[in-house]
Amino acid sequence: MRILRTLELVTPEDRGAVAAVGNFDGVHLGHQKVLTEAAGIARGRGLTFAVLTFEPHPRMLFQPEAVPFRLTSSATRTAMFRRLGVELLFELPFDHAFSQLSAEAFVTDVVRDGLGVCHVVCGYDFVFGHRRRGTPEVLEHLGRDAGIGVTCVPAVSEGDGAVYSSTRVRQCLAEGDPAGAAELLGRPWSFRAPVEEGDRRGRTIGFPTCNLRIVDLQQPAHGVYAVRVGLDGTAVPGVANFGRRPTVNDRGALFEVHLFDIDRDLYGRELEVHLIDFIRPEMRFSGLDELKARIAADADAARSRLSEHNGPLLAGAN
Repeated sequence: MRILRTLELVTPEDRGAVAAVGNFDGVHLGHQKVLTEAAGIARGRGLTFAVLTFEPHPRMLFQPEAVPFRLTSSATRTAMFRRLGVELLFELPFDHAFSQLSAEAFVTDVVRDGLGVCHVVCGYDFVFGHRRRGTPEVLEHLGRDAGIGVTCVPAVSEGDGAVYSSTRVRQCLAEGDPAGAAELLGRPWSFRAPVEEGDRRGRTIGFPTCNLRIVDLQQPAHGVYAVRVGLDGTAVPGVANFGRRPTVNDRGALFEVHLFDIDRDLYGRELEVHLIDFIRPEMRFSGLDELKARIAADADAARSRLSEHNGPLLAGAN
């Protein structure tokens, strides 16, 4: 997959692509429908299958102090695009100058003249241009004038009629429902982070942990999870606690992962953690003995939950 992050890098060979356009945060099943539609049009015409997206997410530009909300980093989103067969990725910088472009300028100056896209595919809720004045209907009108084909994909919903959306995925994670998030994403939600040096307290009670922090992403509910961790090309089972460790020294919110049947020094290694199931909320214990007993019970519960999970992980950037 070829990745271009500025208009200046676009070559004549890159022009003439069919591009799915949007932020695609999470690359959930609704997003995947848009991508599949674009891929089908590109294949039918013998053209390049491309994605046009933006970095950072516009909300990060306009609300930099807001609580992190993103579901996927740029690296994870890019890896998902690659797995879905995207051949060309336009990941344009979203800055204040870009945010001032009118809907008309976005279509003519960026999509047509800058990128040379011949057909765009968007979701039903795609908005663009200054003050978000561009809608799918506006895009269709502007596309006709600019000689660009436009396909708008309607909302994709589950059997109960609920629409797939990034907002619903965030809600599932915040409510301690990773299984619900996985149903919307088509895979377990995951994050990547380097292993931090800890106080090695877990090793003294027989449960060594890898300490990681979730940075600049939506944080799941505090509590204990059954997880799988991408390590050296394999998915290692484990149990993890996410929270502020009320029983021991508080170092801020940490994701502490105990990997089953593995005892290796992983400090500094970047791991990808996949949330499979929620076991219990975070708790305070009277001491380390009670904590140790509870971790053992949580580990048993995690092994049981993981034995029932046979779905694909589709790790983001392993």
